[in-house]
Amino acid sequence: MAVSSTPRSVLLLIAGAKGAVGSTVAAAVAALRHHPERVLPSLTSGGRFHDLIPPESLLVAGWDVSSKPLVDVIADNAILPESTWKPYQQELQDIQIFDAPAAGTGIERQIDRTVSDIQSLRTKYPEALPVLIDLLPAAPCINPADCRTIEQLYAAVDPKAFRDLAYVLAAIEAGIPVVNFSPNAVEFPPVVDKATANGVPLAGRDGKTGQTYLKVVLASALSARRLYIDGWYSLNILGNADGANLMDPHCAEGKLTNKTDLLDDILGYSVGERYGESAHQVRIDYYPPRGDAKEAWDVIDFKGLFGMPMSLRINLQGRDSILAAPMVIDLARWSAVLQLTGYSGPVPELGFFFKKPVGDSPPVSYDEQIRALKSLEQSCLEKLEGMRGRDLKFEI
Repeated sequence: MAVSSTPRSVLLLIAGAKGAVGSTVAAAVAALRHHPERVLPSLTSGGRFHDLIPPESLLVAGWDVSSKPLVDVIADNAILPESTWKPYQQELQDIQIFDAPAAGTGIERQIDRTVSDIQSLRTKYPEALPVLIDLLPAAPCINPADCRTIEQLYAAVDPKAFRDLAYVLAAIEAGIPVVNFSPNAVEFPPVVDKATANGVPLAGRDGKTGQTYLKVVLASALSARRLYIDGWYSLNILGNADGANLMDPHCAEGKLTNKTDLLDDILGYSVGERYGESAHQVRIDYYPPRGDAKEAWDVIDFKGLFGMPMSLRINLQGRDSILAAPMVIDLARWSAVLQLTGYSGPVPELGFFFKKPVGDSPPVSYDEQIRALKSLEQSCLEKLEGMRGRDLKFEI
């Protein structure tokens, strides 16, 4: 891929652009362009690759099933106070958000329509580096191992229930990096093969925003101290559209699996093994009064010297979209840099951001994930250093 000799902007192509997270991302990007000091401190990537891809240069477009104007959605969601987004109202109104491809059409027609939309945006923003961001809601699970060919994949997917695939395949066909922030598995073998062949990095799966992030940190710390985790109970309550959707057990299955599996991976043993059944329980309950202000409760039972029992209680009162939006921006910038430096296919080193990282042997503990991210940054910097000979004008 040719590398520009001037700083580049990144165009976030958001599937689910008018959802709680998508609309918050749009407001954050608008703020970045005019008042970066309001957003940059929340970005882990803010100091990375700044002269190649300035955070202040980001752009947003995308798709959604809602026909309501974006500014009305932001007002209705009430995630942000008016003073946060009103100064950028006109800019938010000008964001191009396409109608989502009709759910009743076949997967191939949805792909064609999405590719057409992407090409029109490339014409509109010829200097920008596009990155697909999947923010679609949880869908019924499909086992990636069951779909070894593209024909098997098309046969297994109901395009009405699993809308992610059309966007992902359209992006890969167009040579655009994919960030799968949704809980839905899209890393099917033919998808991975095509992404690798087309030079497309795949980052995912399921953004690790609040409770699960802390779970990784705490489990890593307890394990490092050789404190044996005997049981872990997690409860989430949230009242936004994501919470309502997860009341469908078929949609919740993948999300719960993503939140549960990582604990055993970090510890190297099954929590509850001495009971003959899992003692790691995760619940998600829809509770409308909370809105986007998600609350999480954790009870952690662990044992120390001589098997003496101890316990820890954690109550996180977070804001779902406020936690997620900076991560989406970070991942968009990472994905653009990775493509510019020649990465393709799944990127396990980005496991820091995800509940269920894709790729071979992703880092699982907190310290491993931090080291992997630093190593990935160093690798990118070395590759960019080698590109200086191509008359690049940015500083590393």
